[in-house]
Amino acid sequence: MDKTTLFGIVAGTSLIMAAIILGGSIDTFINIPGFMIVVGGTLAAISVNYPLNEIIQAHTAAYKIFVSRKVREKDVVSTMVKIADISRREGLLALENVKTENMILKKACQLIADNADPMMIREMLTIEIASLRRRHHMVQDVFKRMGAYAPSFGMIGTLIGLVQMLASLHDPSTIGPAMAVALLTTFYGAMMASLFFLPMAGKLKSRSQEEILHLQIIFEGAKCILENNNPRLVYEKLSSFVPPKDRRSER
Repeated sequence: MDKTTLFGIVAGTSLIMAAIILGGSIDTFINIPGFMIVVGGTLAAISVNYPLNEIIQAHTAAYKIFVSRKVREKDVVSTMVKIADISRREGLLALENVKTENMILKKACQLIADNADPMMIREMLTIEIASLRRRHHMVQDVFKRMGAYAPSFGMIGTLIGLVQMLASLHDPSTIGPAMAVALLTTFYGAMMASLFFLPMAGKLKSRSQEEILHLQIIFEGAKCILENNNPRLVYEKLSSFVPPKDRRSER
């Protein structure tokens, strides 16, 4: 589980709730129609913008951020060094039997076992990275759009509230409460965009960059194993991907 993402959302929500409670009653900030306008409008707009399968894919990716364990670069390097050790002790064909849930790593092991040309490995790396970037860009864009739509619908809700307020100017006592309700939709939209949608897009972008780096480590490791399957030399080459402090611990 990504604890930093969970901590950020919980901490941000808690701070906002604390500010509301310390400043008065929380009931003042509850407005069901305004919440419906922001949430319903954002979902409606994003449904117009994207096919259903892409929306589901984006939210599935966001869910995986919470439940998946972050893989560090040194872990990927260690895996490739272990594969180099297997290839040296048991031969390249032994890599066909490597058990892994990572399909990219499985493909790399198959390429090594087939004694593939290094240029072919480079071409496959380019294709994999381009495909990954395209998929992840779409997922990030869904949340960026939601981050833009939520404040817009918050403003729409505010305008609706202002129109209703102006229609009842004959009763001055209703102006203050009506204005407060009108502003709440803007508050809902800004909070959702700033605390959920835009940070989630940023987190997905960060994860995308990490996965691209992992791909580069895997395929560079595969090339190195084909050229020289000495585990020590494989590590020395791949250690460039690892921060210096982690390199010392790997040694």
